[in-house]
Amino acid sequence: MKNVGIVAEYDPFHAGHAWQIAEARRRGAQTVTVCMSADVTQRGGAALLPPGVRAAAALGCGADLVLCLPNPWACLSAEGFAAAGVALLSALPAVDTLVFGAETPDTAALARTAGALGSEAFSAALARQLAGGAPFAAARAAAAESICPGAAALLAGPNNNLGVEYCKALAAQGSPIEPLALPRKGAAHGEAAPGTEGFASASSLRALWAKGGAAALAGYVPDGALAFYKEAQTAGADLDERAWEVALLSRLRGMDAAAFARTRGTAEGLEHLLENGARAAGSLPELWGAMKSKRYAHARLRRYVLDAALGYTDALPALSPYLHVLAADAAGLALLRGARLPADASLARLARQSDACRAAAAAHAAAADLAALCRRTPGPMGGCYTKAPTLVR
Repeated sequence: MKNVGIVAEYDPFHAGHAWQIAEARRRGAQTVTVCMSADVTQRGGAALLPPGVRAAAALGCGADLVLCLPNPWACLSAEGFAAAGVALLSALPAVDTLVFGAETPDTAALARTAGALGSEAFSAALARQLAGGAPFAAARAAAAESICPGAAALLAGPNNNLGVEYCKALAAQGSPIEPLALPRKGAAHGEAAPGTEGFASASSLRALWAKGGAAALAGYVPDGALAFYKEAQTAGADLDERAWEVALLSRLRGMDAAAFARTRGTAEGLEHLLENGARAAGSLPELWGAMKSKRYAHARLRRYVLDAALGYTDALPALSPYLHVLAADAAGLALLRGARLPADASLARLARQSDACRAAAAAHAAAADLAALCRRTPGPMGGCYTKAPTLVR
């Protein structure tokens, strides 16, 4: 293990993330590349802080290179999120190991489960489970267990689940990168209280911020990161959640049935659930509640709502066609040599590389511009095209 890659949201970057980078260094990593979500997240919401702030925090706390996981792929399911991140890291010839946290840090077991999910036998078993009326997550776990004993228990952990998807993506893409699961430190995903080692989850830190601002994160995030967060709060760069809700709902109310039907992931009447819910809902929780169905997980509904509001359709490329640099030091910039995708710190220059790059950049900007409008101090359009990277030489 020499050059490590990590796929992350860092919403926000905290002490557990710093531990992961430090542990990778302890195990031999000479460089650490992070592929980080930008303005929107896998849960179907907006990031608390802009990508530039979070990338600078990561660079200051041990990363060498922070690449953007563009918005259209940052808000996909675990499978799509993992595939997009793996593809970007695999475009760097030097990256040899993908490090990720897991509730069960048994890389071999996670890889076996990934192999089961990629098999024809799994597809048939899943179809049988779904035909019996099981919700997708339960059907997936049961189908995996039927051909790989122990898989259901592994898939019950959200970080295990993502780790399995990383392993599956590495195999499917023929990537030379090797997976390495590390223990997930601290609180479980979504828990409000810090874990036994004092690490808090990102969701609990967002809740703390909502009550007490950046200062409330002291002790749970590295001091260097906290300084960036306090500066961002002073500048009004943190998210105004109510403004975000109103912005999304106003877009949805202005859409017609045909627009909903074009939304990425539309299936089995989802567009009608959204159309009917958007007419009456006064908040996003109300909308998600109106769309609730045994068939669909809550997270999928959130992502579908976001995709609709952003105009994301199946016409988008399957994977990001470029490497957008958000932050780097000298060692990180050296990793870009020989990159298999166009690489640049300027999104504007990347957009000129090809039609696919232009389309991806425009879709990314749609989310970035909406998020900028919903900061406590609203920002202008086009910032993602002009924002300077954080470079340490």
